[in-house]
This record gives sequence, structure tokens and C-alpha cells, in this order.
Amino acid sequence: MAPHPHPPTLRPPPCRPRSRRMRMRSHPRSQVDTEQLESSSSSADSSEEAEVEEEERWTSKNGKILWSATNNQTLRYIPAARGLVPGPTQYATARIRDPITSFSLLLTAEIIQHILAVTNLHGRREITGWRDLDVEELQAYMGLIILAGVYRSKDESTLSLWSEKSGRTIFRATMSHKRFHHIGRALRFDDKLSRPRRRDDKLAAFRQVWDMWTHRLPMLFNPDRDICVDEQLVPFKGRCRFRQYMPKKPAKYGLKIWATCDVKTSYAWRLQVYTGKETGRPAETNQGMRVVLEMTEGLQGNTVTCDNFFTSFGLSEELLRRKLALVGTIRRNKPELPPQLLQAKAREVFSSMFAFTKEHTLVSYVPRRGKNVLLLSTKHRDPGISDDTKRKPTVIQDYNRCKGGVDNLDKVVGTYSCRRRTNRWPLALFHNLLDVSLYNAFVLWTSINPSWKQQKGHRRRLFIEEVGDALVTPHVERRERLPRSSAAAALVAGARSAAAERGGACGSGLEEGPGGGACRRMCRRMCDCCRKRKVGSTCCKCGRFICKAHSLILCSLCST
Repeated sequence: MAPHPHPPTLRPPPCRPRSRRMRMRSHPRSQVDTEQLESSSSSADSSEEAEVEEEERWTSKNGKILWSATNNQTLRYIPAARGLVPGPTQYATARIRDPITSFSLLLTAEIIQHILAVTNLHGRREITGWRDLDVEELQAYMGLIILAGVYRSKDESTLSLWSEKSGRTIFRATMSHKRFHHIGRALRFDDKLSRPRRRDDKLAAFRQVWDMWTHRLPMLFNPDRDICVDEQLVPFKGRCRFRQYMPKKPAKYGLKIWATCDVKTSYAWRLQVYTGKETGRPAETNQGMRVVLEMTEGLQGNTVTCDNFFTSFGLSEELLRRKLALVGTIRRNKPELPPQLLQAKAREVFSSMFAFTKEHTLVSYVPRRGKNVLLLSTKHRDPGISDDTKRKPTVIQDYNRCKGGVDNLDKVVGTYSCRRRTNRWPLALFHNLLDVSLYNAFVLWTSINPSWKQQKGHRRRLFIEEVGDALVTPHVERRERLPRSSAAAALVAGARSAAAERGGACGSGLEEGPGGGACRRMCRRMCDCCRKRKVGSTCCKCGRFICKAHSLILCSLCST
């Protein structure tokens, strides 16, 4: 048998080294083996990382959500584009010329006419000798209670306010104490007899005014990126079917209002009165989620900050679908939380633990021994921690910066509040309506005119006082009878003379009649003896109208 042309070469079987070190020793200069070593080591490292990541995944209490200790799989947060420019809208900017026009954009002529009609209707029915109100007198009434708030006299008796010794002149000069008391008794916001006594609408006595007013709030201002949703309590201890008890609020008893405020300015952008559980229906579930979704309707690209009453995992997902982010504290009994973040007894003070999903960040912070603070955020996607001694997470710092939007509104409204003691809850809501309108009008005015009285430290007080004076001045100028107080009478006379100077068309403040001569007007003194007579003679020095009883005749020698 012929031999094979190429006999096979017998090679020893490859011997696998026992360790990586042996392999490197046997082939110190082999490039191929080095690359194989690097690839094998990287695959080993990746497998080790996968094992570590698998160990650091936590399951929520309900078993539906898988949380991770790292943010490797978390998506970056990109806020949605906002087509609205923050600040006053073009509609408001085109109509605001001074503080009173800013206020009148909120308390419109339509609202005043409605209140005027139902107040006169009730006054004719219930009050003997009632004299119908007009627009100027109703505005003067509102101006007086606004000025009482400016002077910190909301709890002071009206008898003291009208007192000649302890009161202020503007109250006696505007109207009598009896007239003020009658208007307060007759003030209504709907017709009780024509209103259907619906049990499903507990706010029927104030519904029409409330809807007309709250409709104006979003029309005049666009909030910035950060907004806050919280609850506001209007103090009230009278009888009301939806009165609430909130022990953490200063007033404790009152009417609860859901509020959405701009964080930067505390502008009340949307308000909703909470009227309690509906009659004959079970208690509402997920109330906090429902409230936040209603109070942020129409917004896009904003970050909503709220407390643990509202925050939930389901709310955060729904807000993400609406292109809104959420930052808020969350209660530890929520089933979406992992148990690993709920243990705080053995942890170090100022320590933080994070858990992530693709779009959520959960942080557990220990501010002191045994205290665990939990926050949920869809805006923050990384475990950021501050460099100060307390090592607070960035989520908590942003929450602390934005959580006080509604609380600051309560503080500034309560400083110069026009609230009066009353047993009627619609009147309590009306006083709060005036307070919030004054603050929102101040925000609008200072946003359009930032240099207005910028050097003053009490600009808002000056703004409210100017609005109050503008409301009472037209009624003071046309008052028929002078008050008995000399100071109040002098104030009325000065207002009338100023009005006469403003209304003049001839060079000396006189109007011309049809034939070219001066028309007839009332005497400038406006006292009881001549208030019903018009005169045509004028003073040769000041040019104002004067009657014979108050004029002085001088000869040509004495006059020179």
C-alpha cells in the first residue's frame, strides 16, 4: 500500500490553563491571546455587573412595579414645549392702565351688576325703608371694607370705625353707619325664591358669582414652569353643610378651597370650593388624583408640586401622559413603594436611598433618627445630592422651594384681609374673593409696571389703599348731605371741588351753555341751604359757582 502523500501531523491536545495568570505567562508576547483575554475579562465583568444589578432590583409591595437602585435604565427628562409666555396675558396687558383697572378686570361689571340686582331685590323684601343701591354705592361699600383691611381693622366694630374720636374720616365721609349696616344686611349673590333648592349643588347660593369670577383668573395670567396645588381654608364658624375641620390650619374651621398657584408670584390661577361628600353616594376614592387633574387642566410643560395627600404613582403616570411632571411627598402606605426604602431605624442620619424606573425617581431621606421622608418625582432622573452638611437630595430641595405657593397666598391675603365677622358663608366667600382679587390685581399691575413705587417696602399696602380710595371717591363726590363731623364734611367738600376742577371745560373750570354763556351749577359750598338750587354767578377770584348766601360784596376801592 502506497504511503499517503501528506501524512497527518500529530499535535498534542490543547491544554487549557488553570488560571488567567498561567495563560499570560505561557504566551507573554502573543497579541491574539491578549485580545482574547481582554474580551473574556470584559464579558466576565459585564456578567458580574448584571448579577449586581439583578441583586439591586426591588419589587413594590403590590408586586407590579420593579424598582432599580441605579438610574442606568432611566430616561432623561425633557420638558414639553410651552406656547404661553409666563406673566400677564395680552388681554390683560392691553386693558390695565392703573391699579383700579387691574382690579376691575377680576371683579367685572357683570359681577357687580348681578350682585346689585339681587341685593336690591332682597332689600325691598326684607328691610323697611330700603333705598335701592346703584353701582357707585355698591363699589363704595366694597371700598370701605377694603380700606378697613388696609388699616388692620377687620375685627374692629363698625361703631368704632364710624366713631368721631377713634374712627377714620373716610368712613364717615363716604356713607352713614346706618346705610353701611343696611347694605351689609341686604347683600346677596342670588335670588333665594327663584333658585331651585337643589340638594346636589351645595354652592347654589354663591355659584353664579363664583363661576363668573373663577373664569377670569386663567384669562389674565399664564403661570411659570413651577406650579403648586394645595388647599386653602377660609375661616368660618357658622352653619354650613360643607364646613371643614382642619387642625393643622391656624383657623381650624372653615371652607376648604382647592387652589393652583404660580410658585414664583403666588398668583391664584385656578380655585375650586370643596363642598364635601355628595349626598347619597359613597365616599370618593382617589380624590387627590381627581383634584390635581382638574386643577391642572389646560397646562403643558409645567412641574406640579403637591403634598402627600395628592401624590400617587397613578397620578404621576397620568400627568406624564398630559406632558406634566410631578414632584411631591408620598405616604409610606402606598402599594407601589418597595419595602427596602421604608426601613429607616438602622440608617445613618442625613443618608439617602434612591429607587428608579424608566420615568420615576423615588428617594428616601433620613433628616433625623427614626424619621423617613419619601418623595416621588418624574422630573428628576438622577441621584443628585447637595454638598451642604445635611446632604439633602435635589428632589427635596426643589420640593421645599416650590411647596409654599398656596401657603404664601394665604399669608399675603391674611395680612390686609377685608374679612368681617358674619354668620353667612356666602359672605365669607365673597370677602375671600375680594382679598384674592386684590392680590392677583397687584401681581398683574407690578408685572406690567415693575418700577411702580419700587423703592417702597410696602407696595402692596399702597396698591390696596389706592384701589379702595378709587372705589369710594365717586360716591364721596356726589354725596348730597354733608356729614355732621367737621373733618368728614371738609373731606367731602374737598372731593367735590376736585371733581369740579376735573370736569371743567372753559378755562376756569366752567362749562358753557347753549348760548355761549356759563351754565348753571350748584354752589361750591354744597351745604343744606343751597344744595337743591343751581346758581349762575361765579367768584371773580377762583371762578367757581357761588350763591348769594356765601358770597361777599366788595366795592371797587376795597377790592383793589
